[in-house]
Amino acid sequence: MLKYNHQIEYTPKPTGKKGNNMKQGKALLSLAAAALMLLSACASQAENVDSLLTEPQTAQTAETVHAEDTAPPETEKPVTEGTVSSASTQTSSETSSAAESSAASAATTAAITAAAVTTTTAKPPAATTTTTTAPKTEPAATTTEEVKKPVIQEYNDNMSTAEVVYNMGAGINLGNTLESCGDWINKNGGVRAYETAWGSPVITKEIIKGYADCGFGVLRIPVAWSNLMSEDYTINRELMDRVKEITQWALDCNMYAIVNIHWDSGWWEKFPTDKENCMKKYTRIWEQICEGFKSFGGKVMFESLNEEGGWDSLWNRYSNQGDKAASYGLLNEINQKFVDIVRSSGGNNGTRHLLIAGYCTDIDLTCDSMFKMPNDPKNRCAVSVHYYTPSTFCILEKDESWGKAKTTWGSDNDKKELTKYMDMIKTTFVDKGIPVIIGEYGVATGNKTADVVRLFISSVVKEARSRNICPVLWDTTGHFYDRSKCKFYDDELLRQIMAAAY
Repeated sequence: MLKYNHQIEYTPKPTGKKGNNMKQGKALLSLAAAALMLLSACASQAENVDSLLTEPQTAQTAETVHAEDTAPPETEKPVTEGTVSSASTQTSSETSSAAESSAASAATTAAITAAAVTTTTAKPPAATTTTTTAPKTEPAATTTEEVKKPVIQEYNDNMSTAEVVYNMGAGINLGNTLESCGDWINKNGGVRAYETAWGSPVITKEIIKGYADCGFGVLRIPVAWSNLMSEDYTINRELMDRVKEITQWALDCNMYAIVNIHWDSGWWEKFPTDKENCMKKYTRIWEQICEGFKSFGGKVMFESLNEEGGWDSLWNRYSNQGDKAASYGLLNEINQKFVDIVRSSGGNNGTRHLLIAGYCTDIDLTCDSMFKMPNDPKNRCAVSVHYYTPSTFCILEKDESWGKAKTTWGSDNDKKELTKYMDMIKTTFVDKGIPVIIGEYGVATGNKTADVVRLFISSVVKEARSRNICPVLWDTTGHFYDRSKCKFYDDELLRQIMAAAY
C-alpha cells in the first residue's frame, strides 16, 4: 500500500499559464479523412464498418516490477500543478529505456486514434436509459470533433444505487479546495482563507457549470470539517453553508454531488489509540452533515471517509506484521456507524445513496474478505476505491527512494494490470450487486507527454465504464481543468474521456 497522503505544507502555485493554443496533428486529420471515406464507401455494408475503421494498436513492451514490499515516505505536501494526491494506491514500478519510451509514444498515438473512431460502453445495470491540463511537456492538440455530451436519465427516487452510479457517468473532484488544511492558515480569514489556501480561486457557480458543460455527471466535494470547528466538535455555520452552496450549484447544473470527510489534518490516525474520542468526533461530524443536508434530494451522496481507513499501527501490509483483523474490524465498525447515523437522522437521509470507503481505498485490500460492507436496511450503498496504478507513473515526476519515476504507459503489461484490477472489483462487488465508484484516479503530468496522459486517463474511464463503474477524476487548480476559464486545458483529453464514458 502506497501512502501518499494529503497536504500539510503549502508550496506556492507556479505562475504562468498552461498552453491552450493547441493544434491538431496532421496524422489525426489524415485518419479522420480516411475514416470518412471508408464510412461513405461502406454505408451499404454497415456490418463491416467496425472492422474497416479499427486500427491495430502497437504494443509497447515493458517489464512490470511490483514494489508492494517497499513503503514510500509519509511526508505530506500539497498537490500543485502537475501532481496528484492520493492516500493509498496499488503499488508497482517499471523501468523504461529511451527506446521503450519512443515505442510507447507510437503505441499511444495509435491507441488514442483508434479509440477516437470506436467506443464501447457497458449496458446499464437495469432498465436505465443508455447515456450517450495539458501536460507541461508539450502543447495539447485541438480536435475538430465536438466533445460528446451525455444524455443523463432524469433522477427519480425509485432508482437503485446501481442505476444512480451508472447514471453518474464520469465525474471530477473539486480537489485541493474545501479540504485544504494546515496550522499556518489564518482562521480569522474564515472559509475563504481555507478554500484558497492551496491555490484555488474562490469557487463560483460558473466554475461548477463549467464541469457540467464539459460533460461530467458527478462532482466529488472533499471537505476538511475540522478547519472551522469548536472544541465540542461543532462545525462552523459558515463552512456548512459554503459546502451546501457549492453542492446546490452542482445540482442546479444537473450534476450529482458526493460529500465526504477528507484527510482533515490526519486525526484519523488516532483511532487505534483514542477510539472513544475519535468516534465521538466522527459521529458529531456526520450528525451535523446529515442535519444540514436532510432536505437535499437523492442526487447528493454521502461518503463515509476518504482514504484513511487502514492503520499501519495495527497492521502493516508490507511486512504483514500486526493484527490484520483488528485494522479491518475498526474500518468496518466506522462504516457501520456511518450508515446507522445517516439512516436515523431523518429527512431524505433515510433513503439517501451512500458511498462506503474501502480499506485505504486500495483495490487489493478492499477486495480482501476481511473487508465487510455495512448492513444497510435500505440496501443503498456503493463502495469506493481509488486508482493510482502504477504509482511510479501516476504520482512520481522524479525518482524517489521508494521508486523510479515512470514516464510511459501503454504496454501489454500496463493494460493487463489495469484490466486485472477492474476485473477484481467487478467480480468482488459489481457482480454481487454492489456498485463501485472510483472516487479518485489521475496522473501527475509534469514528466509525461500529452498522448501518454490521454491514453492512461481514457483507458481507465473506458475499462471502468464497461463494467458499470463510475470513475471520478482527481483534479486540482491548474491541472486538467482551468478554473479561471471554466474549461479543460486539453480539449482532446476531454473528448477522449467523454467518448470512453458515454
